[in-house]
Amino acid sequence: MRTSTLLTLLSSLLPIAIQQVAAAPLAERGVNVGWPYGSQKIRGVNLGGWLLLEPWITPSLFRATNNDGIVDEYTFCQYQDRGVASAALKNHWETFIVENDIKWLSEAGLNHIRIPIGFWAYDVSGGEPYIQGAAEYLDRAIGWARKYNVKVILDLHGAPGSQNGFDNSGVRGAANWATNSNNVYRAKKVVETLSRKYSDPYYWQVVTMLALLNEPATFQNDQLLQTTRQYWYDAYGAARYPWVPEGSASKSGLALVISDGFQPLNTFNGFMTEPNFESVFIDTHNYQVFNDDYQTWDQNRHIRGICDRAKTYAQSPLWLMVGEWSLASTDCAFWLNGRGIGARYDGTYPYSPRVGSCQGKSGKGGDFSQDYKNFLRRFWDVQTQSYEANGQGWVFWTWKTEEAAEWSYQTGLINGWIPYNPNEHLTSYQQVCN
Repeated sequence: MRTSTLLTLLSSLLPIAIQQVAAAPLAERGVNVGWPYGSQKIRGVNLGGWLLLEPWITPSLFRATNNDGIVDEYTFCQYQDRGVASAALKNHWETFIVENDIKWLSEAGLNHIRIPIGFWAYDVSGGEPYIQGAAEYLDRAIGWARKYNVKVILDLHGAPGSQNGFDNSGVRGAANWATNSNNVYRAKKVVETLSRKYSDPYYWQVVTMLALLNEPATFQNDQLLQTTRQYWYDAYGAARYPWVPEGSASKSGLALVISDGFQPLNTFNGFMTEPNFESVFIDTHNYQVFNDDYQTWDQNRHIRGICDRAKTYAQSPLWLMVGEWSLASTDCAFWLNGRGIGARYDGTYPYSPRVGSCQGKSGKGGDFSQDYKNFLRRFWDVQTQSYEANGQGWVFWTWKTEEAAEWSYQTGLINGWIPYNPNEHLTSYQQVCN
């Protein structure tokens, strides 16, 4: 097919509102992603805070700057001597995640890793101060994943201008991604670059999924919502047919992931469904910490909250995975809400009423009570079972932290509130949730 003909076809196809249909069985799907999605569950973990900095995951990196104005990766690169920042980043990339981490999580029964990366690993044409180099380490991790038979979900976690204003997008503050069409175009081109490279047969059965953009904050305004909806169509075309610029109509075999953007799942009824859109997943994130109400919930209410929300996942019009979740039941993790910002739970977050002390709720875990550890195990049991029963599986946030044990899969394994066998449950979600 000529390139011009393909582009005409795509431009007419992608904006169409497709009638809602059930997710097609694997055998009927037109792309071969190298993993039996639909018959085998995703059990994974995020490598958060590695190739895209987050102050709460590695506070030591930010403390070492002695500059309270350095609150994200953008300012980390902007407000330090470039040589100092570059050396710190390289050391972090070299040491925070190593081969033994991938071996460890594989031996713990996990079959996927989700690797967040920012657009700037591939494009700083907008004059952003970011320091490049993370792409090399992404390839290193993919090599380790191949060795230990772990599948890789590539995740575009930060877009030009920021899609949400969170520090995990690279820059904290306003969400300006949707206000500039060039920002949107640049994000799409990064997706195209990732798909073109990792759709190569060399990566088949290793890199199996590509997330087109993490957590666009579509609740903020209608422009962001509408821009994101159109972006899913455009980014799908760029990722499914990444060789169009070279004149080829070849199709990528990657499963493609869109975010729910904090919107109800029923708003995606009829959106990007089979057969016109192939192997599209929707990614939802489930945290019970980021408002005042959650801080007042007791342990049983947190468990019930998981049960209630997970039941809605079974109604998803697209294959669904819970791409981020944790064992946190408070926002007590140091700098979780941003560098220099306190916690709602202990009343140090602006305008939030105090519920109690954060002592024993977060930190390295040495002062966790046995009752709290038992709750963490129940919370893990109920979430993992619920997400597998009502969706295609789960990816925990995150593998490693410096000072937030309730957010660290690795720390949970070490301390016993996460089992080494994901099939091992002490609590049945069916008994708790029904």
